Amino acid sequence: MKQKIIAQGAEAILYKKGKTLTKDRIMKGYRLLELDEKLRKQRTRKEAKLLEKAGKIINSPQLIKLNEKEKIIQMEFIKGKKLSESLDGLRNAVEICRKIGENIAKLHDSGIIHGDLTTSNMILKEESVYFIDFGLGFESHNAEDKAVDLHLIKQALEAKHFKYFDRYFDAVLQGYKVSKGWNEVMKRFEKVEKRGRYKQAY
Repeated sequence: MKQKIIAQGAEAILYKKGKTLTKDRIMKGYRLLELDEKLRKQRTRKEAKLLEKAGKIINSPQLIKLNEKEKIIQMEFIKGKKLSESLDGLRNAVEICRKIGENIAKLHDSGIIHGDLTTSNMILKEESVYFIDFGLGFESHNAEDKAVDLHLIKQALEAKHFKYFDRYFDAVLQGYKVSKGWNEVMKRFEKVEKRGRYKQAY
């Protein structure tokens, strides 16, 4: 069975082969070779670790194999639709958003920050939402980092699903209430929001 390129970004190329997805972190010609090798190895290792940890907590691709030397991660291919393309047409869209909030809370309570929370990084498979692409993720229990993660999903919903944005984000926050750190994160979230509005004003 032949590998097929399904996506190519600035950081990596994604190949699909059967039920397996391979992420190949590509070289950056503008970086010193030694530095490039080190950074790609570190980021590949970190992403694989997050993927493995997240897979035990929420719906996300299961890690199959890590090849640090080649800077390659093999994972389960999730067959479904990107949530960014399907959310607005779903009858249970608000319930899906509440579930997204619950999943974010579970990740945060386990010390995982996704780092790129958008509906383009979520796959709807039947009735379940899978979080994908932990390439910008990291481990942290800091309320500020969690608040920024929530700010990212808010911005993403506002940009891509503006028609129903208020209902969607309210549902995300309802779901997030299961988090042990709800009060602290919400206080920090208000500060992050104020900073965002201040930057927009100038």
